[in-house]
Amino acid sequence: MKKWYGGVLTTSLLMFLVLGYCVMRKPVKESYVTSSVYFNMTNPLEWINAMAPPAAHQPEKITQVISAEIVVSDLFIKRNLSAQEQQSLSTWYQLKRLVTHDQVLPNAIDAVKEASIAWNNLMTAVEREKLDANDSSVKTGKQKQCPHFLSKTNATEIDASGFKLRFPCGLTQGSSITIIGIPNGLLGNFRIDLTGEPLPGEPDPPVILHYNVRLHGDKITEDPVIVQNTWTIAHDWGEEERCPLPSDEKSKKVDELEQCNEMVGNVMATRHVIATNKSSLAQDGSKSRKYFPFKQGYLSVATLRVGSEGIQMTVDGKHITSFAFRETLEPWLVSEVRISGDIKLISVVTSGLPTSEDSDHISDLEALKAAPLPPRKRLDLFVGVFSTANNFKRRMAVRRTWMQYDAVRSGQVAVRFFVGLHKNQMVNEELWNEARTYMDIQLMPFVDYYSLIAWKTIAICVFGTDVVSAKFVMKTDDDAFVRVDEILSSMQRINVTRGLLYGLINSDSHPHRSPDSKWFISPEEWPEETYPPWAHGPGYVVSSDIAKTISSKQRKGRLKMFKLEDVAMGIWISEMNKKGLEVKYEKEERIFNEGCRDGYVIAHYQGPREMLCLWQKIEEKKRALCCGE
Repeated sequence: MKKWYGGVLTTSLLMFLVLGYCVMRKPVKESYVTSSVYFNMTNPLEWINAMAPPAAHQPEKITQVISAEIVVSDLFIKRNLSAQEQQSLSTWYQLKRLVTHDQVLPNAIDAVKEASIAWNNLMTAVEREKLDANDSSVKTGKQKQCPHFLSKTNATEIDASGFKLRFPCGLTQGSSITIIGIPNGLLGNFRIDLTGEPLPGEPDPPVILHYNVRLHGDKITEDPVIVQNTWTIAHDWGEEERCPLPSDEKSKKVDELEQCNEMVGNVMATRHVIATNKSSLAQDGSKSRKYFPFKQGYLSVATLRVGSEGIQMTVDGKHITSFAFRETLEPWLVSEVRISGDIKLISVVTSGLPTSEDSDHISDLEALKAAPLPPRKRLDLFVGVFSTANNFKRRMAVRRTWMQYDAVRSGQVAVRFFVGLHKNQMVNEELWNEARTYMDIQLMPFVDYYSLIAWKTIAICVFGTDVVSAKFVMKTDDDAFVRVDEILSSMQRINVTRGLLYGLINSDSHPHRSPDSKWFISPEEWPEETYPPWAHGPGYVVSSDIAKTISSKQRKGRLKMFKLEDVAMGIWISEMNKKGLEVKYEKEERIFNEGCRDGYVIAHYQGPREMLCLWQKIEEKKRALCCGE
């Protein structure tokens, strides 16, 4: 009997230990939105076990596949659209097999399910607009476009300790959020969250950036610390990034800026000024203290700025932290900033928001519209441009610059933007109107995720060979300036019509095996130690036979999927080479992957202002000169 009781007691203790361990590892789930406690819900010990965000469980994937097959049909129902509207869907229906059956690429299923919801909402809005236009009793007027600038006066209070400010059309590279406030209260801790839109049936939105300032430390340290993280309903909290960095962790760079400024947490001897509400008193002598950008009771001006690789924070003019975008959590998804905790908020100002131009006020509108495709005439070149839905300004910059080359305006060269749907309905409505106005957008039947850009490459090949017939097909980005005249001259000089890959060829590259890398590739995705030759993504050209083979193979489901689109093109061409195609790899050193140099053929990472400047120099100087110093 004693042994039996002892066994029961031992078993009970073991159960309590297991239960306690589970609770420690997985605290009771609290609603992100409704929780009245403002403290970071991130497990403060997570940073010790550094690892990539957890992948979705296989059973969940099976469920999602079934759901995707059901909802994908909504994307391809024939709609009551005009011939003009149908032009934006020239490749849409030809991608049906690809988006229905390709479950290899990350986020493919989610992107299609989200697109189905977005497409139904957009089509409902389009139908309503048409009905209203036919109803004389309904006063129709253009809705306010995506604003370029917002301030706290547009914010609404969510509870006694927090504010939120919505971004109608998300964020884009160059967008900034400036928060002016004073940490106060008992602890002076506060948090800034950039959140997205929750999917139907999901109570809480994804957190694209969680920025938690703890002035009195946490369970790991007693010193002030900044904690950055992400959260999704599928993966919970990701891996914490702390500033100051743990002693055993090396700082990474994001957009060439340190993940954590080395000043933060270090002892500094400073001759300083003590500020009060009434006056500023100079204090002589030096005082040693650890530098931290936020201080209880003192005014701070903090600015979050969206870069090409991540989000940077500056405080009072000093760079403090950088946070790299994580997979599926990209800036265009952000729909709101939420600020809560012990902070007296004085002002919130956002600028550089994505906004579309009002076509009613564009004097040169006709010159910006796509030239009609010449019937029964083969194009010299088709150019497909990667773009995301809310990159309105970038597309307008392209239309006003290198799309004004004579070869483009005459129809010798055709240019189209390839754009996935957005999760935000206002963005999709603006995009739809833009597509109808300029006739140069090809909508994609999926929501844009970086891991799916290879699908766009396939769509470009489909358009360049099945919708039009082009001798050469080119892929580029909406932040790349393309000298169309020089591309055509290069094609004539090379004088190769089959098996051509022209671009900045990389013949000796290796897969990134670090999970922290944006280009991480696991051995399961690519087991070999090197890639076949490929051309960097800012711009490359393939001959029509290569594009035709890719289009044909995707229809038959025989195309190997790979998430890095420029490398994927190299892989596909390598497979063709193994089957007998003689491939000509033509390296073009004047394609600059990062920035601009005089004499360029393609200059990458050019904002709208730089694009306009480059075009002005070409028109005035008749030379490819870069802008700036």
